[in-house]
Amino acid sequence: MTAIDHEDTPVYLRLRALIAAAILRGEYRTGDQLPSVRAFAAEHGANPLTVAKAYQTFQDDGYVEVRRGVGMFVLPGAVERLRMAERERFLSGHWPRIRAHIDLLGLDAHTLLDERAPA
Repeated sequence: MTAIDHEDTPVYLRLRALIAAAILRGEYRTGDQLPSVRAFAAEHGANPLTVAKAYQTFQDDGYVEVRRGVGMFVLPGAVERLRMAERERFLSGHWPRIRAHIDLLGLDAHTLLDERAPA
């Protein structure tokens, strides 16, 4: 998954992160239909109501539209708006904690980001 994978993170947010990552990777593009709530729930061993809650966040944020009786579809412009929102979420929420952990361990961020750094 992503940096949001913490046991204390609500399941619907973890599922939302999976869906967001799939959209950002291009697995779902403008006009594409998301998997049904039941199919996604079965694939991930989740409760359909929890998946529905995750999907609802995408509808609330205007990234998808519901076509009654058909499903949810990615809206035009959703990918770029989602990318910007996820960047902001990372920079304001995740990065400060990651940076603090780097400092706590006495690591150098520049070395960590250097592709040639030893694993």
